[in-house]
Amino acid sequence: MKHASKLIRQHILALLADGQFHSGEVIAQEVGLSRTAVAGHISQLADWGLDVFKVKGKGYRLNRSFTLLNADKIKKYVRKSQLAVIDVAPVLESTNTEVKKRIANNRDELANGDTVLAEIQTAGRGRHGRTWLAPVGGSLTFSMYWSFPDGYQSMAGLSLLVGVAICDALQKIGVNDAQVKWPNDIYLGNKKLAGILIEVEGQIGATAHCVIGVGLNVHVPVDEYDVGQPHTDLSAALNSETDRNRLAAKIIESLWDHLDGFAHSGFGKYVAIWESLDLFADKKIVLQMGEKRFCGIDRGVDASGALLVETEDGITRFHGGEVSLRGY
Repeated sequence: MKHASKLIRQHILALLADGQFHSGEVIAQEVGLSRTAVAGHISQLADWGLDVFKVKGKGYRLNRSFTLLNADKIKKYVRKSQLAVIDVAPVLESTNTEVKKRIANNRDELANGDTVLAEIQTAGRGRHGRTWLAPVGGSLTFSMYWSFPDGYQSMAGLSLLVGVAICDALQKIGVNDAQVKWPNDIYLGNKKLAGILIEVEGQIGATAHCVIGVGLNVHVPVDEYDVGQPHTDLSAALNSETDRNRLAAKIIESLWDHLDGFAHSGFGKYVAIWESLDLFADKKIVLQMGEKRFCGIDRGVDASGALLVETEDGITRFHGGEVSLRGY
């Protein structure tokens, strides 16, 4: 029953994606259900972030049309050869959770670079357990698998490396001024464009099975969505509609390329690149770690990915915390 509901919602989503009106009666005929059942499915999609409205006598329509994510199209745009699977799901609890399930159930069948994208996330997460919700069709949300046989210590600086890879991909589509905010955010014009959430499965001393989650704003108008902090999107930066399938291919390809290099050489060779993209380079910052608060000047990062902060006592290295310019 659960699988059948997913297929029905996927069908309804595909019908509505053109941005035109579709009567409840026609949708009901298409999916083989009653109009009441269709209304229930659309209500659930709306609860998950689908911007749909109903007009009496006309039916249902989305606020804006969008092109659905399509695994075959993404693969067509990817030029780099990699033994990896690219899957697109219409609805998932969270792409990170999905990849973690695959690690638990069949990790031997996973390959580095395997990627799962979702059109809708019903329980997306950000750092520190925050909820991360995105408008349907207006974001790019995906998770990638990568294993590190040498364990946790070989992953030092990984979230920073992912930021470098995303900025590299964005440059290839004409966004040249994206910056990184330590340790795992992408900013554009001092506003958040994308976030990174890395989770690791595995025992200390054994292979680290890594899940790299990315959420990027493609069409998230500031006047329509409040995400709890200043944000921007690619449509505002490019003044045009972004092909999410082509964008996904560029980012996935860039991650494959940079992760290969990172796995062989570590973060050291990427330090200078990251620092050239640093949003707070040489600025006075505040670092909040739980109840503790540290003030100083951002002096970049080291080969382990630690933030270097210049204080009255000299350079201090930090491996965790929230960085801001506020209140200093």
